Amino acid sequence: MGEGKNLVGVDIGTSSIKVCELKDGRRGLSLVRFGYAPLPPQAIVDGQVMDATSVISTLAKVMRDARIRQKDVAVSVSGQSVIIRKITVPMMTSAELREQIQWEAEQHIPFDIKDVEVDYQVLKRRPEASQMDLLLVAAKKDHINDYAALVRSAKLRPVVCDIDAFTVQNLFEFTRGIADDKTIALLNVGAGLASLNIVSAGVSGFTREIAAGGNAVTEQIQKQLSIPFEQAEAYKCGGQAGIPTPNGIVPQEAVAVIEAAADTIAAEIQRSLDFYMATSGETEISSVYLSGGTASLPYLAQAIQRRTRVGVEIWSPIEKLQVDTKLVDREQLELRAPQLAVALGLALRREREESQ
Repeated sequence: MGEGKNLVGVDIGTSSIKVCELKDGRRGLSLVRFGYAPLPPQAIVDGQVMDATSVISTLAKVMRDARIRQKDVAVSVSGQSVIIRKITVPMMTSAELREQIQWEAEQHIPFDIKDVEVDYQVLKRRPEASQMDLLLVAAKKDHINDYAALVRSAKLRPVVCDIDAFTVQNLFEFTRGIADDKTIALLNVGAGLASLNIVSAGVSGFTREIAAGGNAVTEQIQKQLSIPFEQAEAYKCGGQAGIPTPNGIVPQEAVAVIEAAADTIAAEIQRSLDFYMATSGETEISSVYLSGGTASLPYLAQAIQRRTRVGVEIWSPIEKLQVDTKLVDREQLELRAPQLAVALGLALRREREESQ
């Protein structure tokens, strides 16, 4: 368990920045502030910062507009600079593992070990086999430093750096709990990336990031209908999120493109689940829980369920969360809720924590 006050969760995504602040109250943790601001196109590409100036100014603005005064924040990283592996090592003490982990990581990480930050968590000890299972995480130092520099340039203090998939798992466990006797898939689909985390027996068993999201759908509409990006985005959203469609109608040809694009994303999810089932020895995945801004895309949940033959539930990150309605605009919160899973998961982190 962590100690001290909760950090402000800062999710720097492909198309927007989301921030959330939680505070302890009489009824438990309560959401007291949240903010959202869009980023210019191509400011973040595949998790890499392309336009630092725009990101810094947007982050400073969203914190100011949300009236968040706390400076200590938690951020997360994703993309090709992050590697997550489940590995097996010989049984050893915690002290021995700390000394040995760099060598073990070098056998499994496709980067120069000097260029990455490494962390790990013991998943299971198996004395009868003299082995232990670890969750190994490595992220390129340059990638972490880039995000830390963005945060510092916005006059904030980065305290924790997490991984997108794990922040969603932390939030899901906080709001719903995770059963020890089931295997579930947590899928957070954003604008540029989808993070998949399969949790079995209460621990993460498989993670994958898929370079597919809402932007790919918009680009397909734009390309196939030869229309501007803004109009394609309006068709994709179906008039949601405050984006009106021309004449209030989404044309049938746009609907057909959206259905095809959703099926393409679903096919990637299916391949990942099939790979996990083939290599893990698991017999079934009980449910897929879908979040992220693209979760509200018509047809996506149905396409995933049809392809995987697993029940899909669109999961709201704010469910069962106390909200201070004196400080938070409930209407705006409901509008942006699907996009807040990572920011809220980060906001659960505290000032002083043991390494996870």
